This record gives sequence, structure tokens and C-alpha cells, in this order.
Amino acid sequence: MPRFSVIVPAYKVQAYLSECLESVLSQSYPDLELIAVDDCSPDACGAIIDEFAARDARVKPVHLAENQGLGRARNAGMAEASGDYLVFLDSDDTLTPDALRSVADRLKETGEPDVLVYDYARTYWDGRAVRNQLAAQLTERGPAPFRLEDRPGLLRVLMVAWNKAYRREFVEEHGFAFPPGYYEDTPWTFPVLMTAESIATLDRVCVHYRQRRQGNILGTTSVKHFDLFDQYDRVFAYVEERPELARWRPELFRRMVDHYAVVFARRGRLPRGSHRDFLHRARAHCRRYRVPGARVRLRHTLVRHALHRTFRGLRLASAVRRRALKSAVKLARGLRSGALRLHYRIQLRLPLRGDRAVFAASWGRCDPGALEEAFRTHVPHISTAWIARPEQQHTVPPGPRRLRPGTAAYWTALARSRYLVNDAGFDPRLRKRPGQVFVQTQQGTPLKQMGLDLQEHPAAARDTDFEEVLRGVDQWDYVLSGNRHSTLTWERVFPGRYTTLEYGSPRNDVLQRATPADVARLRESLGIPEGAVAILYAPTYRDHRRTQRPLLDLERIVRRLGPRFVILARPHPAHGGSLGEGTRIIDVADHPNAASLCLASDALLTDYSSIMFDYANLDRPIVVHTADWETYRAARGTYFDLRAFPPGAVARSEDELIDVFATGHWCGSRSAQLRAAFRERFCPYDDGRAAERVVRRVVLGETEGLPEIVPLAERRPVPSAASTLAHPPLTTVPQPSGPLPVTECR
Repeated sequence: MPRFSVIVPAYKVQAYLSECLESVLSQSYPDLELIAVDDCSPDACGAIIDEFAARDARVKPVHLAENQGLGRARNAGMAEASGDYLVFLDSDDTLTPDALRSVADRLKETGEPDVLVYDYARTYWDGRAVRNQLAAQLTERGPAPFRLEDRPGLLRVLMVAWNKAYRREFVEEHGFAFPPGYYEDTPWTFPVLMTAESIATLDRVCVHYRQRRQGNILGTTSVKHFDLFDQYDRVFAYVEERPELARWRPELFRRMVDHYAVVFARRGRLPRGSHRDFLHRARAHCRRYRVPGARVRLRHTLVRHALHRTFRGLRLASAVRRRALKSAVKLARGLRSGALRLHYRIQLRLPLRGDRAVFAASWGRCDPGALEEAFRTHVPHISTAWIARPEQQHTVPPGPRRLRPGTAAYWTALARSRYLVNDAGFDPRLRKRPGQVFVQTQQGTPLKQMGLDLQEHPAAARDTDFEEVLRGVDQWDYVLSGNRHSTLTWERVFPGRYTTLEYGSPRNDVLQRATPADVARLRESLGIPEGAVAILYAPTYRDHRRTQRPLLDLERIVRRLGPRFVILARPHPAHGGSLGEGTRIIDVADHPNAASLCLASDALLTDYSSIMFDYANLDRPIVVHTADWETYRAARGTYFDLRAFPPGAVARSEDELIDVFATGHWCGSRSAQLRAAFRERFCPYDDGRAAERVVRRVVLGETEGLPEIVPLAERRPVPSAASTLAHPPLTTVPQPSGPLPVTECR
């Protein structure tokens, strides 16, 4: 008896069916049967199902003699099911990786409930994935399992069959089945949730709900949308037969009227000339099922009284109101923009303020944040301000005054502050004044090509205006560099009259100054278990890809490595979303400070991110995953072959990566040798005083007597939590005594 019976009805979905079936069979939890029902589809669906059945014994093909519709096709699949739990999946949707394992784990945690509700995300043709807006209803806080009366908000979640797992014996005991017609999920889902003695939730996206441009049943114009009335008749008939469910009638009534209003108002669903009939049918249902004292909304009143013209008039008035509001907002923005331009011109004519400095950064704090702190320490008479958009406010370091782009205070600061510090560029409308000092910190040591070199890489350059880039370079007075490689690169790809300060990277000062107590505090704040080995996974952005899908299955990795390892998952700021979910995967996407994550971890796992140059300062293990190196190098361009000169072990696939950690190569002697050579080349000046040297030179004008650079050999790296632990291999593979295999270096 398998754990799951996954039922997939198929009809006219030949373009999507293979992907759907593959998403089930490739699950890391293999204890399943896949019941694929060919609903007499006129295309190749039946042949595709047979092909999958021939190659995998877990596939049970079911071919219906005539088209039955989605509901009855599901019933045919249920008749063949033998699993503990039923899982429904529409044939144009897909399960997310490790979804069934997460479902199985949650079922075990919550004592085998009758129903488990999990989350979904809508996926679009352009690669976007938008999570369910009511995901908060699926929180796992509080007791579980529970009954519907304990969490009635679940009735607000999309009423579909495919976002739940159902205990098969529960379904068979109560005789639940899908009716014919459109909206067949309605008389299934409401009765199931109301009847279940035990319900649990899983706060994880398990299904990708494809939003097809065309072909979606509910998006077609048809009189079959009138089936909705029959489906709600079935729901209320179920309640009538069971007096103990009468308390749900008010909520069901509200849901019904809202549903009718949505179908009526959704353009393209009802055939022309049928709206009046639909509304009259809706009015009859409202009178039949209305509960005295039920809360009444405007749309309820319109539906109850079949006010067809009023409904359409209100929709028209609402559309007119939206257009008028949009025009008014556009006019107001134009007036505000003109006023701000005038304000900026006036500020440019006022004297500079020598005691003011303004800072900004593309992502987080980085070098500008370290310099801002050094300003307050070494030149406290200078007042500092930090520019950040509203969504970046949590990244602003404490201390400086906060400025929002586009405000009068913002333009005042740009016009009158003597010192401007950024790791990218300020507003292109900035007019740098005589006497202003612009410090360009850059964004770490470059591995990928930058500046003018991107002219040969259109996938990365996209719509970059290189003349505009060079106009920005002409405003720079100082450019910071952490090593000779960076100096030679910046001066070639950003040619200008600026002065390069090869003093080290201010962003790395904190890595040199931190203490073991700081490390312990950071690990505790992130929830890293005591004694665990924490791996910071920080991949870079792929310019050549529209969607930034994770290249590694983090849940599989931690499962293979065992309970001693946890992963801090930090996507690139431009990535969006999470890199993975699991009990030993800590999502640190919103953490404002990358340096803190470096300090809290025991090892770095990355691909081509510049964070590797910073992390090398800690003298802790670094593992590089280069599965798509050739593609990345061709699309973006790199300044050296990372595989030939890596900061540690190199893995070319996920399996090699697991082997690197499982055998102990990640922290072996050869890895230490590679790391030492890497540090010597890229971290010669990072001794904890880089920011001080920059401030003394730029603000105080000191060229002599700057803090001497501590030689690399004399610096004491901050120990990680894992440095006090023994690291025996997780397998019995012997440690290499000579040159490491291909997974270690090349």
C-alpha cells in the first residue's frame, strides 16, 4: 500500500502533461502511485500516459471510453487508488520539488489528520511565480490537528481539490465524490472541510498552479458557468441532511453570493445576453438559502434583488472613478516633480555644507555602511544621512538620518552635502558641484566582468547606456580597491580622472574585529542549533536567465549530510523568493547584513558571488559549485578561471557537492592550501582598519601616517563554532593523502 495516490485527470493538455507527470515521479519521496486518467482526450494525452506507465511501474493508466469531465475523471482515479492519502493534481500544474516529502513529514507530525491543506503559487508564462495571498491562513502555529471551527479562515482559501491531501479511509467512509459539471470542486471541498474531525496545514508551496494564456476552463465563455447553481444546491443539500453542520450556513451563504458576484462580473465568462438570466437565478438562490441575520454587503443586495442595470452601472461608475483617480494622480505627480526640480535648482545656489555626508548602497550596507560608521567614529563633527527606499529601510545602519529618494530633503542633501558615498550611482539628474567629494566604493572584488567590458556581453548589459555610465564616472573623486586585481580592473573598465585608494575593503573590517562572543550571539539570533555546522549558501545572479530558479536542492543536500548540518540560504538580492524550505534550512533572504551571516556560518557555499572574496578573510572553508560555469562565463564574462584558482573545494554537480561535505574535503588540508593562496592574492589589505584609512585620507587629507597594514600572516581569523568540533567524514570514505580528486580542485 503506497503512502500517496496522486490522481491526475487529463484532457487536451498534451503540451503540459509530461511536465506534470514528471513532477510527480521525480519527487524525493518515492512511496506513491500515480493514477493518470485519460478522459478520452482527442490529442496525445493517452499515448503520453502509456509511455510513462511503460517506464515506471508506479504509474497506473486509466482510459475512459468517453469524455466524463474533470469531476468524474477524478472519481475514476479514486476507484483505482490504494494509497493512505489521496492527492489530486490538475494535468497542467506541477508539484514542487520535495512537496510530497514535506506533506508526509507534516502528516506524521500532526497524527495522520483527515485533511492536510498546503499552499500553492500561481505561475505565469513569463516566469513569474506569485504565492497565494491568503498564505497566512496556513500558518503552522497553534495546536494541530484541529477542526474547522477552530480555524474557519480556511474557508477563504481557494476552494479547490488540488491543494489538499485527504485520508483515503475518511473519503470512503463518508462517500465523498465529485459531481459532473463546472465548479465541481465546490460541493467537494466545503463538505470535506466541514466534516473532517482533524485538519492540519502545511505552510509551504507544494503546487505550481499554471495560469494559461488560453484554454483554462473557467476562463472560457460558456453557458456551463450556470452549473455553479447546481453545485451550491448540492452543498446546501449536504448541510440540510446533517443538522450538526447548520452553524456553517451563514458562512456558506456569504461565500455563495460572493462567488456568484465574481462570475457575473468577470468579463468573458458568461455569453452575451445571459447576464440577466444568471442574476435572476442568483436571486432565487439568495432567497432560498438566505440565513436571517447574516451580514449583508452591497454586492449581496444587488444579487438578492437581481439589480442587473444597477450592478452594471456601479461597475461603469467604478471604472470611471478609477480613470479619474489615475489622471489626478498623474497630474499631482507632475506638479510635485516640477516643484522638486525647482527646489533642487535653488539648493544648488546655496553654499555647500562641509559638515554633511550622504551615503547610499544598492543592496544592504556593504562598504558605504562601514564608511558611514567610520565617519561617526573618526570625524564625529560631520553629520551623516543615508538614502534608502521604503523597502530597504530595514537595511539602514543605526545612527544616520534617513532620507527617502525623491523627497525635498533628499534633493537638499545631494545639492549641499560635501561628501557623497555610494557603491553604484546616485540619481542621474545629480549635478556634482565644485567642492563636493564623491567616493565610489564599488561592490566587492570583481570576478564577473563589469563596466565597459559588458559591451561584449549583451545578456548582462541589457539596456545599459555606456555613455551615461562614463558621465557618472566623471563625477568620481575616489574609488576604493581591496587588492591589485580590483585596482587594475576598475581603472580599465571605468576610465576616469579619479584616485584609486588601494586600502582594503571597509565592508570586511567587521570580519577582522569580531570576537567569538560576537559569533555566538549571531548564531543564537539566527536560530542555529548548538553544535551544528552552518553552511552559508549565497549564489549569484544569472543575467542570462529570466527566472532565477535555484540550481541546488538544498533539502536533499541537508538530508544526505545528516542532522549535524544546517544551511543559511541567502539568495541574491535581485533573485526574489526563497532558495528552499526545510527543517534545517534557515531562510536569511531578508537579513540586512551579509557580514553577520558570514560570521555566523562555519563554511561558505557559493558559485560565482563576490562574497567569496570577503569570506576568505575569515579563513574558513569555502566550497564552490560550478555546474554552469561555461554558460555563465559565456553570458557574463569572468576575469579569471575560478576552477583553476579556487578558494577551496570545487564541485561540478550536486552529487559531487554532497561528496565534498560527506568525505570531509571541504575542511581538508588541500582546501586550506587553496584558501591561503586565494587570501594572499585578494585580501592583502583587509586588516580591520580599511575604513579608517579611507576617512583619514578623504576627509582629513592625511597622506602620511595612515594606519599601517597588518601583514596577512599576523592576522588572527575569528574562529567559527565548527572550529572547536571534530569533523569526521559522514561516510567511511578514507581521507586522501595526495592530490585531491576532481571534486576538490583542478
